[in-house]
Amino acid sequence: MRLFNSRNYRLWAAADLVSVTGTWMKVLGVNWFVLQATGSTTSMGLALMLQTLPILLFGPLGGALADRLPVRRVLLVTQAAHAVLSAGFAAVVLFGGHLSWLYLLAFLTGLVSAADGPALGRFGGMVSGPALLSQALANGSLISSTGRIIGMSLGGVVAATAGPAVLFLANAVSFAAVIAALLAMRTSSLHQLAAAAPAERGAVRAGFRYLATQPTVLVVLGVAFVLGSIGRNYQVTMAAMSFGPLSGGPAGYGVLSTVFAAGTVLGAIVVGRFRELRLQLLVGAGVVASVLQMVAGAAPGLWSFAAVLVPIAAAAVIVDTTVSTRVQLDTREDMRGRVLAAAAVVSALGGMVGAPVLGALCEAIGPRETLVVAGAIGVLACSAGAVLLLRRSAEVPVLAE
Repeated sequence: MRLFNSRNYRLWAAADLVSVTGTWMKVLGVNWFVLQATGSTTSMGLALMLQTLPILLFGPLGGALADRLPVRRVLLVTQAAHAVLSAGFAAVVLFGGHLSWLYLLAFLTGLVSAADGPALGRFGGMVSGPALLSQALANGSLISSTGRIIGMSLGGVVAATAGPAVLFLANAVSFAAVIAALLAMRTSSLHQLAAAAPAERGAVRAGFRYLATQPTVLVVLGVAFVLGSIGRNYQVTMAAMSFGPLSGGPAGYGVLSTVFAAGTVLGAIVVGRFRELRLQLLVGAGVVASVLQMVAGAAPGLWSFAAVLVPIAAAAVIVDTTVSTRVQLDTREDMRGRVLAAAAVVSALGGMVGAPVLGALCEAIGPRETLVVAGAIGVLACSAGAVLLLRRSAEVPVLAE
């Protein structure tokens, strides 16, 4: 694979795997600690919301900073900040700090992520270059899925034997791998993007004005929002099915989560085989995931439901990777940070909106019916997106790449 001929990419991929593994260990650690301290899933959800909220509030500003500042330096600062905050989580556990300290740290983590996310995306493009960006994002999906499986599996053992503080410390150390990779890279081999945006007032507004002139990107983000909220909040529907009609309980939910993670690995492998990730692939994978979601609603037992989850998870990864690729390749390089920030806001908003809506639907009409309704909405959204994109096919060359 051409990407791995690059020393910079090998360093970046290795650091990414270590960092993602540490991040999922930390996610498990937060959930474990909050549930032990409160016994409340609502409190656990609050911690998650506090990490997401800053991305909604300050993500566009983070994108503007990523377009303006040298991203390698930004990442050195943000990765160090993440390491300090993760060590702070460990201190709260070890020294018996009040839960409010953990909530504060969760919010600060989200604040750093608001600047960190767009910078990571922009720097990833510098490591791979535009010709290999699709391949790099596909590899990134595989790394994320693998890191999630390793982090959750290893984290469960560590949490049970040594406690959540060790998970937070391991996450803090994982950021050192990214910092070391950044320092070890050959800057002369990085692919330089378009000149960074000059310092100016209204850089965030300029980003929104630019997006308003990119109807294709807006359609892609709109489809991604629907699929990511109503169509694809699987953690909610998997839990509702396992604890409801499938009678799987906690053990069944664990099986479904593991199967879903395995499906994301399969999806990352499949998407890596495409030379180009076109808009048609986004629509097609979205329709497949949505139709299969409707089929899952009729699954008679736990294992039949799990079997349908595998291609659903694979299609979800194809959708996410194609969205990430298109919003970068189909927009100006000097606006890339702000576009990536907008995509992150859409993703975060989809999670925050979709989870409670799906939860309410599961309670009101039942988990099976919710899956059917959500799948139907996904099909409609993809169909509407396809119609809008076809109307622009004469104006948007990317559809015929």
